[in-house]
Amino acid sequence: MLLTPLQTFVMILAVALGSGLTRFTPFFLFPQKKDPPKLITYLGQTLPPAMMGLLVVFCLKDVSILSAPHGIPELISILVIAAVHLWKGNVLLSIGSGTVVYMVLVQSVFA
Repeated sequence: MLLTPLQTFVMILAVALGSGLTRFTPFFLFPQKKDPPKLITYLGQTLPPAMMGLLVVFCLKDVSILSAPHGIPELISILVIAAVHLWKGNVLLSIGSGTVVYMVLVQSVFA
């Protein structure tokens, strides 16, 4: 499907406006001078760990421990992520290192 220049412009404009609204609305609703509502503070504290747990469950849902490689690459990667995070305390570094270890394992060791 080929879009006309006007359709392309309108689509880019809609995406830019949607992104801008989602990025800047919290600053208008909750200015720094006022404390945010307790519900927003609670959600800000509980949702990030809940989302991480959800992502872990989603990533491990199709791992079969009954067939080779029995979830060993996933387990090693999880251990690397935990160890690097406990060592450095950097989420990006721990997830990145676990991803690299997992890809090396599934593409060379357990291939």
